[in-house]
Amino acid sequence: MDGMFTATVHFTQHRECILRELTADVERPVPIEIEELQNGVVTFVLQAGSHADAFQTELEAADHVKHVKRLNEENLLVTKPSCGAYSAIYQNHGTLQRSNIVNGRQREYNILVFQRSDLKDIIADLREFGTVTLGRLEEFKTTDSPLTARQQEVVSEALTRGYYEWPREITSEELAAELDISRATLHEHLRKAEQTLLSSEVG
Repeated sequence: MDGMFTATVHFTQHRECILRELTADVERPVPIEIEELQNGVVTFVLQAGSHADAFQTELEAADHVKHVKRLNEENLLVTKPSCGAYSAIYQNHGTLQRSNIVNGRQREYNILVFQRSDLKDIIADLREFGTVTLGRLEEFKTTDSPLTARQQEVVSEALTRGYYEWPREITSEELAAELDISRATLHEHLRKAEQTLLSSEVG
């Protein structure tokens, strides 16, 4: 492992995609928080804001969307096949951070990779169905870890057991069981750890 990197990737989606259709005419970018990607199916929170009703109606009417749940007035939990970008990132050992933005064809992804070569592979795969511009790229050292002991334990176990591999060598349910915590707690630990690592470098 030659160090970890965070990268901001600006992507123009050339494929047809329901998120592209939904967000084409909204006045500002729509944040997406990725929850999980397994077997090409992605689950995410769509921060739809005032568009939540309209988005929910269109998503529920789309045959390929597997599940839509209203979380509150502004947010939707959506499960659907990936339009390609998420798979390209995870297949190449990247981790997509929670805060990402979609606005019509335009996407902004914040990616954590463990090797520079992985990032090159991600960009190459994304270019097969879109236009890619690399924004910020930062290397960061993890010698003085800003993580709590518990976060370090969970992240270390996730890495060791292949949770970040593609395809995943262990599911979130199995990993949570091994750590004797709930799946929600596992995701919370990973989310906070990723956020802390990113914030310490790009904040």
